Amino acid sequence: MTTAPTTSPTGTTMTQTTPLQPLLNDALIVLRAPTQVWSHDSGDIGGAAVHGVYHGDVRHVRALVSTCDQSPIEWISTAPDGASRVVFGGILRGVDDTTPDPKVRLLRDRRVDDGVVSERWTVHSRVDQPVSATLRLRLTPEFAQLHEVKSGHAHPRSADTRLDGDRAVVDAGAQGLELVAPGADVASGPDGLEASWRVELSAFGNAEVSWTLTLRDDTLVVDSAAEPARWDAAAVAASAPDPRLARWLHSALDDLDALRLVLPEHPDDEFFAAGAPWFFTLFGRDSIWAARLALPLDREIAASTLRVLARLQGADDDAQTAQEPGKILHELRASALEIPGEGIVLPPKYYGSVDSTPLWICLLADAWRAGMPESEVRELLPTLRAALGWIRDSGDSDGDGFLDYIDRLGTGLSNQGWKDSGDSIQWRDGRLAEGPIALCEVQAYAYEAALAGADILDALGEERDADDAAFWRTWAAELKARFAETYWVETPEGRYPAVALDRHKNPVDTLTSNIGHLIGTGILSPGEEAHVARLLLGESMSSGYGIRTMSTDAAGYWPLSYHGGSVWVHDTAIAAHGMLRAGLADAARTVVDALLDAAEGFAYRVPELHSGDPRTHSSVPTPYPAACRPQAWSAAAAVVCLTALTRRES
Repeated sequence: MTTAPTTSPTGTTMTQTTPLQPLLNDALIVLRAPTQVWSHDSGDIGGAAVHGVYHGDVRHVRALVSTCDQSPIEWISTAPDGASRVVFGGILRGVDDTTPDPKVRLLRDRRVDDGVVSERWTVHSRVDQPVSATLRLRLTPEFAQLHEVKSGHAHPRSADTRLDGDRAVVDAGAQGLELVAPGADVASGPDGLEASWRVELSAFGNAEVSWTLTLRDDTLVVDSAAEPARWDAAAVAASAPDPRLARWLHSALDDLDALRLVLPEHPDDEFFAAGAPWFFTLFGRDSIWAARLALPLDREIAASTLRVLARLQGADDDAQTAQEPGKILHELRASALEIPGEGIVLPPKYYGSVDSTPLWICLLADAWRAGMPESEVRELLPTLRAALGWIRDSGDSDGDGFLDYIDRLGTGLSNQGWKDSGDSIQWRDGRLAEGPIALCEVQAYAYEAALAGADILDALGEERDADDAAFWRTWAAELKARFAETYWVETPEGRYPAVALDRHKNPVDTLTSNIGHLIGTGILSPGEEAHVARLLLGESMSSGYGIRTMSTDAAGYWPLSYHGGSVWVHDTAIAAHGMLRAGLADAARTVVDALLDAAEGFAYRVPELHSGDPRTHSSVPTPYPAACRPQAWSAAAAVVCLTALTRRES
């Protein structure tokens, strides 16, 4: 919430309260998907709008505070240990002796697992006589929906509380929690639960208390992956030729491990949740790109991601869900996602993305070429055929030969590429483009998918697939020719592919990072790829910490615009990934150096995006304050950097 003075029609000053999306950059997160805890760096929860204990799409706990009756707790250290553990350190000078050195300290060890949050509090004394203290935990249940928290409209749900000794159960219907605090007095009051422990320490002694919070959500549509990750983060990090990359890889791989999810009915098929706090679920585009960027690290999660999405492939034509036959899912939720004030209502299964389907095919081809067993690829041939059919039959809504999108009902996403904010597709003069929108990168994905699909059908398909393979090679060649004739524009910034075609088939002339996704797909000639790479590394597009989403010369540019001037780590990494595929190793290395500088500035846990401010103006990247972290495709970008540096070194 924010309050701002305004003037009434009578001329008097009044205060208006406006809900705002929570800021995230100063909060600390510990996670094991689908559970996450956001707090202050003391470990206390409740002082910021995003703070809370979340499980699935519900914030179960709004506030959680530790206190000592005899002394303030002065927190002096925060020590993360991977994605799922952190140890906070404080001192208790109120029960100390009178010498200058602090001699009574409290360590708060927090761990997060699937549906479980636990802490162990240890008091250490160096005082030469006995000391005692009363430690308290205060916890406020809430059970607010995630989309309400994101919009600033969080509403607590009513719940029943039952006490049983050192245990408390809070039941809110489909959701609930249980607090177990061994040895504590547990009470319930108007502000929630309180557990208190009286601890007695002998001279130079220690005392320990603990509590565990178990979270329940009967509506969950995702589960945590049960098996350990197939990679050793420390070993992978040790292989990095740059110490900055080693530190980033260690953090990123821990985060990717913690972001692994499964669907309950298929617990062996993992995928990456898109990111925290808002996207702890399956996202077609995000999960595909994260798996694709991380493919050198883990081929199996690419294969399982493909299977998960294949089971949810569209079969019907349904405007409400944006489903069409052969289309790959955009996102999966436990309930409808409503965005207050924007008129957006997304159903639990929503198919509103134009790029997930061709990207699914591209991932299948990459995984096959990386050694995915042929038997597993063959099992996905029906999905491949249906996905190609969507590209041919439904992807082009207006018959101009290019894949496009438009929200048919006005309650879904108005933009359905990866830049899905309402103002992301702009003309160079700042006007918004009118849909249907045909994004440049989607044509590149479709071109690559058509050729990749043809290769798979030729190699592994049945005799009837030969004609389809020939069709798709012809289709791809014709798309490439149409693209070359239609998308290129010339402005004072030079000649480059337009970000999109608008409803009137005019090329939208802003210079954007979207063109980086064309490199390596084959839709450009080698000379054009080198030219686009040079543009992306130019002053208007490269901040020094990555590639901006929009050129500084565009009227709509703003360094803190979500898609209109910020830097997205995955977007920059996709450009580097394409440069490597196109043989532009030096350009890729330049991009990687910028990403490593950004990673260093964020203490090696890179967020979803950051400001487009130039490096010459700031010694560290400026945060985008509402950026999610960790984000799967941002973490997977570290694997692209490893590929670039080790290829250069070899």
